[in-house]
Amino acid sequence: MAKQVFGGNWTEDKLNRVRKYLGAYATIMNKYNFHYAYIDAFAGTGYREIKEIEYKDTLLFPEFSDLAVQKFLDGSARIALQVKPRFNKYIFIEKNESKASELNQLKIDFPQLADDIVIVNEEANEFLKNICLKDWTRHRAVLFLDPFGMDVKWNTVELIAQTKAIDLWYLFPIMGVNRLLKKDGNIEEGNQTKLNEIFGTTDWYDTFYQVRGEQNLFGFYSFTEKTVDGKSIGQYFIDRLKTIFEGVAENPLLLYNSCNSPLFLLCFAAANKKGAKTAIKIAQDILRK
Repeated sequence: MAKQVFGGNWTEDKLNRVRKYLGAYATIMNKYNFHYAYIDAFAGTGYREIKEIEYKDTLLFPEFSDLAVQKFLDGSARIALQVKPRFNKYIFIEKNESKASELNQLKIDFPQLADDIVIVNEEANEFLKNICLKDWTRHRAVLFLDPFGMDVKWNTVELIAQTKAIDLWYLFPIMGVNRLLKKDGNIEEGNQTKLNEIFGTTDWYDTFYQVRGEQNLFGFYSFTEKTVDGKSIGQYFIDRLKTIFEGVAENPLLLYNSCNSPLFLLCFAAANKKGAKTAIKIAQDILRK
């Protein structure tokens, strides 16, 4: 699992990785008779402003004040609109009404693509559930999941895999998960529910914690101890993706902030059996550079 620290030209480098994949994808798909789209599930305003209040229940930590993080989250929508050959459709999802309204600026800034830019003012999991259940026989897409917090539910990821048609880039919130994993294993019920939803199982607990025993002057006693760090949490999630996708990149990028704390894991998974081998090869090469 590769490591990258925020700072310097980090942000532009990562945005270029996204751009490279979208360019390679569009070049390949342009040769086939598919209607292919780019989907951004948490589009914000197009120019996203990070505010602590937006994830006070999930990711309330100061590391997100890092300007590099903000720029990375801002850039994906505009990069997709700049890619050539162009996509047939661009779908930007944002549940906040005022932010969704601001996304219309994209149609002004990219007038030649305006007719094919779709702004969706809905909760991302609900919209993705509906669109994933449609007939994907003649359709393909690249979907970018970059939630502020732990907003993406595993059953949504399962539906994405079941389309057999979507390539997924997922900025998985390592630090958000890690912050909920108390050292002694005493996790509040609400936070356990969040972890169950993001992983799609309760097995994470037995993987992340071990019961140990020690002897002291008063006899033998047992206690629960957390045994994972950001890297191993990321590997657990990659292994979960492998249970439902045709292919998953083996070298996801672990993204660190300037304090050397892991923030995200940039993951890639391919749902189409026929195209997975090529997609994984391209994505792994891009993640490796």
